[in-house]
Amino acid sequence: MASSAASSTTQPPLADRLRPDAFDQVVGQDHLLGPGRPLRRMLDAGVIRSLVFWGPPGTGKTTLARLLADIGDHHFIQLSAISSGVSDLKRVFAEGEQRLEHGQSTLLFVDEIHRFNRAQQDSFLPHVEHGTITLVGATTENPSFELNGALLSRLQVLVLNRLDEAALEQLLARVERHIGHRVPLTDPSRDLLIAMADGDGRYLLNTVEMILQLGDSSEPIDEASLAQLTQRRAVIHDKNREAHYNLISALHKSMRASDVDAALYWLARMLSGGEDPVYILRRLIRFASEDVGMADPQALVQALSANEAFRQLGLPEGELSLAQAVVYLSTAPKSNALYRAEKAAKKAARDNGQLPPPEHLLNAPTRLMKTLGYSKGYQYDHDNADGFSGQNCFPDALPRAALYRPVARGFERDIQKRLAYWQRLRQQNN
Repeated sequence: MASSAASSTTQPPLADRLRPDAFDQVVGQDHLLGPGRPLRRMLDAGVIRSLVFWGPPGTGKTTLARLLADIGDHHFIQLSAISSGVSDLKRVFAEGEQRLEHGQSTLLFVDEIHRFNRAQQDSFLPHVEHGTITLVGATTENPSFELNGALLSRLQVLVLNRLDEAALEQLLARVERHIGHRVPLTDPSRDLLIAMADGDGRYLLNTVEMILQLGDSSEPIDEASLAQLTQRRAVIHDKNREAHYNLISALHKSMRASDVDAALYWLARMLSGGEDPVYILRRLIRFASEDVGMADPQALVQALSANEAFRQLGLPEGELSLAQAVVYLSTAPKSNALYRAEKAAKKAARDNGQLPPPEHLLNAPTRLMKTLGYSKGYQYDHDNADGFSGQNCFPDALPRAALYRPVARGFERDIQKRLAYWQRLRQQNN
């Protein structure tokens, strides 16, 4: 079954051989290339501005940059920020100035542009500003976090989408037209391959090439054989970058929405992607106070217990403790009253931080302090029949404020009743 498309070891990889040579061959990015869309408008005008492509791996960032170089007859240069340094940039800028003097523009494509440090990114500014180069960057990371504000303000950010099933099917069909026969996969294993690709066209093409290089086969490859051949694809999760923040945000907001099943899914995604369980536990402990709070005081206890259990068990046994905490927090009644109260208290402290406590709340361990009025008029609450004196505990010059406003959910229903009861006593006593 080996074809001439896959049999030679000297030819370029399949992904390069099938790289589109026209914009209409690019799949999965109609939101950029469709009629009236941002990149299509740029192409129709024939003027390429400096920009950055932001998107997951294997979505066509390099392909689009190469195609852009043909618009307006640019001289195309490609660099990788991983392997290039200051000397490379100086050389490109100098050559770009020479070309510009002879009427030719330079399109510089920088892959992984977010890997350049601040000084290297700053070096682009005068050359982009003066038109020495047209800069096209590509990044898998959020440009808002990874690119300097000054550089980012000179670039148009175009977001590439992960390839959906239809786009990946188009790539498979393109392969089959190229090799002249169907890729030897059963229908279920074909679906599995598309699922494993997870929106990454390059992964799909590389895997197909590996399948074709196996040689003749009398039977299509089934799901089990495909899984064994590929050894499962590593989950895309860089715990120091964008996916890290996206996944923890998804976990946090799923728990807040009381969607226990989704929360367990995002937890599994993070753990299978290599996220540090201790980081997840810290976020669970924070969630217990921020989003559950006093609606269920046991939430914090459960989160802390999960932390202790994991430290005792380690991996992989300790993962079940995280799952238990996620389930508890997801199904607990929710209240952010504690979170709001803390913020309101901080604001009140900032605005009125110079006010002293009322004298009756001050201890008076010396005769001088008693003479000055410290502790005068203090009421010992336990001496009151209700165990509540109602005395003012705010600064004398600060009107009483209701900073903590419990909701009518979970344990906070009981707290509401207590606060209302104490407020009635306070009004009666005053």
